[in-house]
Amino acid sequence: MTSLGYAGSTMPLFVAAIGVLGLILSPVAELLIARLLPRIGGLPSTRLRITTSVITGALCAAFAWRFGADAGLPAFVLLAVLGVQLARIDVSLHLLPNPLVLSLLIGGVGFLLAAVFGGSQWGDVLRAVAGAAILFVTYLILAIISPRGMGMGDVKFAAPIGLYLGYLGWSQLLYGGLLGFILNGIVTVLVLRKTRSDRASEVPHGPSMLAAVIGVAFLFS
Repeated sequence: MTSLGYAGSTMPLFVAAIGVLGLILSPVAELLIARLLPRIGGLPSTRLRITTSVITGALCAAFAWRFGADAGLPAFVLLAVLGVQLARIDVSLHLLPNPLVLSLLIGGVGFLLAAVFGGSQWGDVLRAVAGAAILFVTYLILAIISPRGMGMGDVKFAAPIGLYLGYLGWSQLLYGGLLGFILNGIVTVLVLRKTRSDRASEVPHGPSMLAAVIGVAFLFS
């Protein structure tokens, strides 16, 4: 990854601008989801919409601070916008809609390919694509071995998660994949203990997988 290098005096303004962009894109994404995917159930409550907007804005600002004007930043803004929406839907409906997962994957690949013209290396993009394939296959094998422990939505979501982890680096892919499994395990134990259920596949794993990418992006800079 190659940073385009913003001057220190302009960085706070840049970070704030990207944060505001996230605040705006979040409700736009919710409107599009409600219109194009009516089976999701329409718009969430006003309180939840404000919450997701704030979280998205904060994530966008954090990514802007982390990456600066790196050519790959638009891809991570997309991750913040769609990732938060996917996490919201997964928590409320235990569902990771295929159109949103596919949009995140294709959009991420598109932005990362475009980043090559902004200074990123082809090796970063190829590693990202390899990361998507590796994490997808890993989750698929685990789902085949233990179908009660993981849903196919999680398997599909592993592809865009692996894409971003792979773009960050091989070590990030390894640690991010492991962190995702650890967080999934912790959340599964807590949820099953609270609900007294025995179906781990009903536990929303999407938020943990997204959290793993965010954690690795900032812990392994």
